[in-house]
Amino acid sequence: MSEEELCAPGTLVSRRNFILAGRGIMSLGSLVLLAFVVDLRSVMVRFTELDPGWVAAAFTVSFVQVFLSAWRWRFTANRLGLLISLRYAVFEYYLATFLNQVLPGGIVGDVSRAWRHAKGTEKRAALQAVAFERLSGLVVMSAVASFSAVVLLRELSRSIQAISLGIVLLLSVSVGFSMRHARENRETSQLFSDLRRALIDGIALPVQLITSATVVGTYLLVFVMAARAVQLETDGLLLAMLAAPILMTMLLPVTMAGWGLRELAAAALWSTAGLSAIDGVAVSISYGLLALVSTLPGACVFFFTLFRIGGLNQKAGPIRAGSDAP
Repeated sequence: MSEEELCAPGTLVSRRNFILAGRGIMSLGSLVLLAFVVDLRSVMVRFTELDPGWVAAAFTVSFVQVFLSAWRWRFTANRLGLLISLRYAVFEYYLATFLNQVLPGGIVGDVSRAWRHAKGTEKRAALQAVAFERLSGLVVMSAVASFSAVVLLRELSRSIQAISLGIVLLLSVSVGFSMRHARENRETSQLFSDLRRALIDGIALPVQLITSATVVGTYLLVFVMAARAVQLETDGLLLAMLAAPILMTMLLPVTMAGWGLRELAAAALWSTAGLSAIDGVAVSISYGLLALVSTLPGACVFFFTLFRIGGLNQKAGPIRAGSDAP
């Protein structure tokens, strides 16, 4: 097949559909595998006495989570010279989280958010604002997950620990080497300059760290609440430490909203911690359901914009680059 045929619209659409279908199959396959790992009937028993109080509390924290994430996006865009109204940011973030939940891959909503904003303002900055805002959260979540994994796996032999440390150091050196050479390219150099302005320079670093740390905290808190909702009384701190590595699996764009892969990770980590794998899977499913239902306001935004009832009246435009105003 020629290069022109590979790049043809029909071919690209078919390839995209194939990838999306593959992610759906991956989730289904993971859930089938899970059925051979744990007794799913025992897992479902946990949901017969679901605590509505903890469910309501989780929904409340989820709203705070979306609000703070939207504010972080607004702040990041502002650092890149764009202005986003907070109302628009919250609406669009709800829509993005909803699409991430119901469509394979877990990133379609963010891509849509970037594309929709780019239509009404400077394209490069709009795309970067979404990418950098997500990167800010990813860095903090990765740090928390890495710390949790080290503590949870501290019983590993010294040889395995040494190998793991060596791999981390090798990856760090490789990334540093790549970044050093990437800066020699003018376009990439501009990208790093924008990245510093959005996440590091001036007030950006403390604001990004505090906001992202708080957002990550809400994820962990919802996970603990999901455990309490299914009557699991495991220590809250241990639950939070187990949550971070498990939630990291949801960032892998190979399933639908992490379903299947997240439950397998929960079963493995719960067993590693000397706990019941059945409890781990129950908490993971509880979290997944809470996360899905909490994004339903995004479905309202979807239909609201689909039928153009009033519109969001987005107000985006250039402001002084690097301004610290949120």
